Amino acid sequence: MNNNKMSPIVKCAVTAVCMALCVVLPIALHAIPNAGTLISPMHLPVLLCGMICGWHYGLACGLMGPMLSCFITGMPGIGYLPTMMVELAVYGLVVGLMIRFVHTGKQIVDIYVSLIAAMLSGRIITGVVRALIFSAGSYSWKAWATGYFVSSFPGIILQLILIPILYLALQKAHLAPSHSAKAPAK
Repeated sequence: MNNNKMSPIVKCAVTAVCMALCVVLPIALHAIPNAGTLISPMHLPVLLCGMICGWHYGLACGLMGPMLSCFITGMPGIGYLPTMMVELAVYGLVVGLMIRFVHTGKQIVDIYVSLIAAMLSGRIITGVVRALIFSAGSYSWKAWATGYFVSSFPGIILQLILIPILYLALQKAHLAPSHSAKAPAK
């Protein structure tokens, strides 16, 4: 199944499930101290949504998932919500664009290139937004590196392991579109 052949209704349903996971996963991991920072549970469904449904839906999931979670559960807190929305929206957008346009000839490479590009883009853009808007004048390189790479290192590793496994498993079960791994013609 090609991403473009998924009906908009199916894409909306998958996006709704991913948004629901943005609410449920943090609740499920609430017993683990600092799980939001360590594991980054909302990142998983947003990245999967962008890969499966495309950038439009990934962007929507990245914006709406944390907002729903905040209003339903209080996680993330309202003060951190705008930052989360920016970060996750960029993840969903970039991973959806990258998985569509990156064709190295090896599907696993395409998945990792898309995933890593999204993870770096989200962290960089959110750091810039925090430095210029949300925490203007009080946000440092050290705070950015600590918050987005050091403290969240377990979540980064988890994403790099789980997302490709889940995406490929969903493809195999015909629940996600096949990704054409054709290299561009020379």
